[in-house]
Amino acid sequence: MKAPTRDTRRCALQAIYQLDLVGDRDIEAIRASLAESPGGETEHEAGLALARAAWANREKADAAVRPLAPEWPTHRQPAIDRGILRLAWHEMTTGLTPPKLAINEAIELAREFSTDRSPAFINGVLDRIFKALPAGGS
Repeated sequence: MKAPTRDTRRCALQAIYQLDLVGDRDIEAIRASLAESPGGETEHEAGLALARAAWANREKADAAVRPLAPEWPTHRQPAIDRGILRLAWHEMTTGLTPPKLAINEAIELAREFSTDRSPAFINGVLDRIFKALPAGGS
């Protein structure tokens, strides 16, 4: 399987942000909100599928992040950063994307959509997750 494109990740981030706010009770509204997002219908559907898969594993992702950022528990993280971490963790741990690529893409999403401090925070957390993966993440 091919790693998601940047447009697919942008859609996934938009969808996972909405899932974090309202849950998965109205997937059709989330799908409709992607109409103005980058890419076409293929990227939108792939992004929604990626977001739903990452959302389904959010508790595992949060558990992996928790000891690496004790001063920023999940509930205190900005929703966009939480979504980026969950998305990248999912990509890294499922083999969907090479871990270094997933980290780089997460940092780019943070630069585009979050605060000035977020890229460094996300990089630090994901790098430590990468180093803890079997065989150093390779």
